[in-house]
Amino acid sequence: MRTADFVEHLNSYPATDVLVVGSGPSGIAAAIAAARAGASSVRIIDRFGFVGGNLTAGLVGPCMTSFSLDGEIQLVRGIFDEFVRRMEDAGGAIHPSRVDSGTGFSGFMVFGHERVTPFDPEAAKFIGLQMLEEAGVELMLHTFVADTVVDGRTVTGVVVANKDGLGHVPASVVIDCTGDGDVAARGGARFAYGRESDGLVQPMTLFFRIKNVDDDAVDEYYRTHPENRFPFEDIVAAAREDGSYPIPRRGVQLFRTPEPGVWRINTTRVLGMNGTDVADLTSAEIEARHQVADLLEFFRKRLPGLENCELLDTAATIGVRETRRILGEYTLTFEDLQQGKHFDDVIAAAGYPVDIHSPTSGDGPFDDGIPPTANIYEIPYRSLTPQDLDNVLVSGRCLSATHEALAAVRVMPPCFAMGEAAGVAAAWAARDGATIHEVDIPALQQHLLGQGAYLGPTFTAPQGPDRDDETGRDRSTALHH
Repeated sequence: MRTADFVEHLNSYPATDVLVVGSGPSGIAAAIAAARAGASSVRIIDRFGFVGGNLTAGLVGPCMTSFSLDGEIQLVRGIFDEFVRRMEDAGGAIHPSRVDSGTGFSGFMVFGHERVTPFDPEAAKFIGLQMLEEAGVELMLHTFVADTVVDGRTVTGVVVANKDGLGHVPASVVIDCTGDGDVAARGGARFAYGRESDGLVQPMTLFFRIKNVDDDAVDEYYRTHPENRFPFEDIVAAAREDGSYPIPRRGVQLFRTPEPGVWRINTTRVLGMNGTDVADLTSAEIEARHQVADLLEFFRKRLPGLENCELLDTAATIGVRETRRILGEYTLTFEDLQQGKHFDDVIAAAGYPVDIHSPTSGDGPFDDGIPPTANIYEIPYRSLTPQDLDNVLVSGRCLSATHEALAAVRVMPPCFAMGEAAGVAAAWAARDGATIHEVDIPALQQHLLGQGAYLGPTFTAPQGPDRDDETGRDRSTALHH
């Protein structure tokens, strides 16, 4: 790549104790948790004009399970549960305790899809904003983080670009919730990329929503075609065989939303692209939008219940499943998830299985040959702490994990849980003038428990509101639509 010399005096913004970069699931939770934990100032930066990341801009949904793999114990609680219940109170979500697998709300999937969370992205935008404001978090929207300012092992601030021009935002502690590990990587942190065998990453997907769907007809087709592992798999196979439509997946992954006749579509697939490369991102956006047009035609001509569907909207940005994984003090492995390994520094528990979408084909999720994870597995604090930096935490899909382990913990509920832990740790590090490696882990765990988190059977979780017991199950009746 050609380079050019460029010298500019940066606008200087006020310093902040805790700076959160990215307002997706991890970022929302991190900023709220940091403010509630006593940080004197918390600022969150996002490139869009609203918060939510993949929850909103990416149209990704539903939130995959926040429960154990068998659907019996709610594992991700705390800020995530508060967020969902507030959306539900506003009519914009269905609590996961009320959602069964094998229904339209779970995309008719069974494995790994017990207790998902259907929600409306507009509700997520407002409730996320409201919770950040109530916590006293300063928002800095329409702002892109382009670089870091580094002094040895310390990121002293970030360089941003927005309508003010180029600017410098100083910070005591930074939480990288970019998904791509942008802040940590530009600060000198080493990282892994792709699977070990060939360096390839999971494909990208542009979510979109359709309206005017006959909900009952879709349900009836699923009920009368139990041989389909994925929705409409038989119709897709026929279209592929006769060459009439180049469907990029072996089925149509669609999810019913709380609004009648509106479904999310997770079926576009762009292979071989690097989500940290602007040329690849541009190409992926273009290719995916062409796929949307082809899929809409296919839906109307071939799929029962979708004959009259119309495009409601497409995501503002293509969804990226995997890029950099920052090398932390501990790298979470598939074996850890499979064995349900206990960590002394556990800060989150999850139960979503390894969901690898093949980097080279239309297969996935849950490719054959991948053994299931334990019913409950743990995420350690050390997977959020970069080896090479002293004041940066990573949270979300850029944590320290193998390609296989990432495929399980990259979904939104675990990202909320990681963010909540990272926010508290960052607030305490800033308060004490300590590094993120020196945080008192037992105290952090007790604080999280006090906020309603669940850290596995090793800890006793407080009984939360509207729950019958420590399983976290809601008293409401599950939905069987």
